Amino acid sequence: MTEQHRSRSTEAFFGRRKGKPLRALQATHLETVLPLLRLDLTAPAPSNLKSLFSHPVGTVRLEIGFGGGEHLIHRAVESPSTGFIGVEPFVNSMAKLVGHIEERGAQNIRLHDDDATQVLDWLPEDSIDHIDLLYPDPWPKRKHWKRRFVSKVNLDRFARVLKPGGVFCFASDIDTYVNWTLLHCRDHAAFDWTAENAADWLTPYPGWPSTRYEAKARREGRKSAYLTFRRV
Repeated sequence: MTEQHRSRSTEAFFGRRKGKPLRALQATHLETVLPLLRLDLTAPAPSNLKSLFSHPVGTVRLEIGFGGGEHLIHRAVESPSTGFIGVEPFVNSMAKLVGHIEERGAQNIRLHDDDATQVLDWLPEDSIDHIDLLYPDPWPKRKHWKRRFVSKVNLDRFARVLKPGGVFCFASDIDTYVNWTLLHCRDHAAFDWTAENAADWLTPYPGWPSTRYEAKARREGRKSAYLTFRRV
């Protein structure tokens, strides 16, 4: 899944915001449906995030960089009692997810089509049960590693908004980014890696829907890692 973001602590690091022209129905969805689902970051965040959703929910989950939205819509339909906040600045990806939401009638999703750090800074402390960062942009060149979303400052943000016992899930097929994330979380006092053996981090999460990014990685001979860190 894509991860295109701007980190206020460094520089403006958006990838491209739009790809090929949208189909007419996609454009209509963005004009009519997205405004109903978009978070209003100009207003203070509610003390109880459950109030963001028209459908009653018991927990709240954040996905950063959801790409085409395959994972997010799968989880939202699978878990209607969970409220999902999806963040993705790439217009074409947002259009795909909004189309899925309309098709599936999901009532437990709110969206932000800009920088994920804006949402993280807006959210109240201890308000999120689960954060997903799945197949983020690995920025493979060493000179670009500072652009990776996993960083000390963003882990600080995660630690602030995650409830104690909440989890941060990270998936990638890029070994250097997997190692990078392990080291950053190891060095952060707020996170414990939950793996007990090698099979734990090579096994997809329960109910995992394989994505197009994962399928591409397998075709190209790369294995995926699935890391879970608990907020202590």
